[in-house]
Amino acid sequence: MGFAENVRLAPQRTMRSLLISLSHRRSLARLAVRSPLTRPVVARFVAGESLDEALPAIGVLAGAGFRTTVDVLGESVTSPEHASAAVDRYLATIAALSERRLDPNVSVKLTQMGLEIDRDLCRANVMRIVEAVRGVSGFVRIDMEDNTRTEATLDTWRAAYAAYPGVGVVIQSALRRSSADVDAIIAAGGRVRLCKGAYDEPASVAYRTKAAVDANYARLMERLLMADASPAIATHDPRLIARAIEIVEGEGIGRDRFEFQMLYGVRRDLQRALVARGYTVRIYVPFGQEWYPYFMRRLAERPANVGFMLRAVLKEEGRRLRGR
Repeated sequence: MGFAENVRLAPQRTMRSLLISLSHRRSLARLAVRSPLTRPVVARFVAGESLDEALPAIGVLAGAGFRTTVDVLGESVTSPEHASAAVDRYLATIAALSERRLDPNVSVKLTQMGLEIDRDLCRANVMRIVEAVRGVSGFVRIDMEDNTRTEATLDTWRAAYAAYPGVGVVIQSALRRSSADVDAIIAAGGRVRLCKGAYDEPASVAYRTKAAVDANYARLMERLLMADASPAIATHDPRLIARAIEIVEGEGIGRDRFEFQMLYGVRRDLQRALVARGYTVRIYVPFGQEWYPYFMRRLAERPANVGFMLRAVLKEEGRRLRGR
C-alpha cells in the first residue's frame, strides 16, 4: 500500500476505531436506547425490540424468498441469571419460528451465554439452545467475537457439534489464524460462516488493511467452496460475491452446497438481485432491546453509514420542529 492510500484510509480507520470503542460505552447505550431520534435509524438494521415485532419482519423476508437466521441481541452478560434469561429468550424464539414454519435457525454470541462468567456455565447454556434446535431439526450458528475469545468459541463449537451436527461457527478473515482454523473445521466436517470481522484487532493477530482482509477472505472462500463444506459466504462486497459465483459456476458446484448471507437492512438491492438469480440468500435478523453494541459495529463496518444515520436524525428532528 502506497503513502497516498494510507493517508486516504487513515480517517476511515480512525472513525472505525472510534465507533467500535463507543460500542462498549454503557452510558452511551442507555442514552441511545432512550432517545426517540435513534429509532428510525436503528429500525433499518434491527427488526424490533421484541419477538412480537421481529416475527412479522422475518415472515416478510420468507415470503420474498429469503432464508433467515435470528440473533436475539445481547452480549457480555454479568450474571448467571442474565445468561439464563438470554437462553430463555432463544428458546421462545426457536419455538415461535417453528410454530410459524419459519427457519428455526439462530445465531448465538457466547458472551451472552456467560462465557466471561464461567466456561462450564456458558457451555451448558449453549447446549440448552442446541437441544431446542435439535428438537425442531434446526440450526445454531455460534458467532465469533473478538480474538481473545476465538479459542474458547471454537472449543464450545466442537463440543456442541459433537452433540448435534446442526451447529456451525463463524470465522473472520481479518484474523491471521483463520487459515488454520478453516482447515481444522473442514477436516471435522463442520460448517463455516465466513465474514470479514467487525472488531478492531491488533496487527499482531489481524490484518489491518482492507486489501489484506479481502485477499484472505477470497482465499478462505475458495478453499471452503472447493472442499464442498457447505459454507455461508457472509459479505456485501460485490467483488467477492462475483468471485464466489465465478468459482461455483466454473467448478459446477451446486447452488444447494453454499449460501450467501447478508445483514438485515444492508444492501437490500444486492440481496434481491441474488435471489432473483436463483441463489440462496440468508438474512441475519437481529432483534432485542440490547441493540446498541450491534448497531455501532454496523456503523463501524461502513463509516458511510454514519452519514446515513445523521441525515435520518436531522430529518426526524426537522419533522418534530415543524410539528410544534
